[in-house]
Amino acid sequence: MFAIIKTGGKQIKVSKDDEIYVEKLDIEEGKKVIFDEILMIDGTVGSPLIKGAAVIGTVVKQGKGKKLRVVRYHPKKNVNKVYGHRQPYTKVKIEEISLSGTKAITNTSTESKTAVAVQKTASAPKTASTGTPKAAPKPKTTTGAPKATAAKPKTTSAPKAAPKPKTGE
Repeated sequence: MFAIIKTGGKQIKVSKDDEIYVEKLDIEEGKKVIFDEILMIDGTVGSPLIKGAAVIGTVVKQGKGKKLRVVRYHPKKNVNKVYGHRQPYTKVKIEEISLSGTKAITNTSTESKTAVAVQKTASAPKTASTGTPKAAPKPKTTTGAPKATAAKPKTTSAPKAAPKPKTGE
């Protein structure tokens, strides 16, 4: 049995006992993770997702990939910059693929103390009347000193001076 899951902006084909590398997840090693964005399971294609399906895995390792060298170079401009980047990843071992989803998982799970994290896409809260997403409120930030509320003084332009008379003739 195989499934195609969507995580980290990518689609990954998985089957039981596979170890996959995904974009970094904020889950500790040894904890379970549930992927609920399932695109396909053994020929059953969702539109776009299969409702109620889930893939369960355990986080094996958090790490960084090999160093990537990036070069910024502009000819004849004396610009030559080389820097490196290591992409963080999470290694996950797939334990179960289920069409019935999280209900079957909670019934069969004997590890009640182990935390289970569900991977979902972040969606904006919807308004009750229209069902359209509303903008999230901006967080209020308070920095040390309060802002000055005094208005800036208006600058008045001085009258232009008369042109100087030409001298010498």
